[in-house]
Amino acid sequence: MDLHLWTAYLIACLLIAVSPGSGAVLSMSHGMAYGVRRTSVTIAGLQIGLAAVLLTAGAGVGSLLVASEIGFNIVKTLGALYLIWIGFRQWTEKVQAPDEGADALPAAAAPGWRGRLAIGFLTNVTNPKGILFMVAVLPQFIRPDRPLALQLLVMTVTMCGVDTLVMHGYAFAGGGLQRLLRNARAAKVRNRVFGGLLMGVGAGLFFVKRHHGV
Repeated sequence: MDLHLWTAYLIACLLIAVSPGSGAVLSMSHGMAYGVRRTSVTIAGLQIGLAAVLLTAGAGVGSLLVASEIGFNIVKTLGALYLIWIGFRQWTEKVQAPDEGADALPAAAAPGWRGRLAIGFLTNVTNPKGILFMVAVLPQFIRPDRPLALQLLVMTVTMCGVDTLVMHGYAFAGGGLQRLLRNARAAKVRNRVFGGLLMGVGAGLFFVKRHHGV
């Protein structure tokens, strides 16, 4: 991949990553609820899902999915329902009262690392916006006269690397807010806000349209 082409792709990756979406909301939410260290597992799951979307789009399967009304609607519906479900779970999550003199933000116990990994993975892999965007963007940076596998590898590593840094930034922001919210009532408000945002993002996916000719 030529340096100038990779630089342009790097900028595109940065713009994609910083755009608020379900991954950003999830990273900030988990950062606030469980701390940055535990959220790193969630972010790893997001990257596995993102890599799957990138490789799928790059291999052409994403184009076939976009071309299929039924296939696209299935992915869209599953992604929307999943985000609404995890948002609802956070909205209704019970908050434990803090021990006397405790500094930490009260919260329910964090899911196990497998659970956090799965939540991150499913959040990205069922996101039809991501599939649509990658199908539209990736072809602009692929050289037909160069080996496709190597180009996809470079693009996937670049995108996931940038997204990992940005998602950790969102997690650190959530962790910073955690220090400002140190009582059960504030924790409940946090759950309502981020749960509501996740449900809103999920509901918004129902309005994503398949564009012919992408």
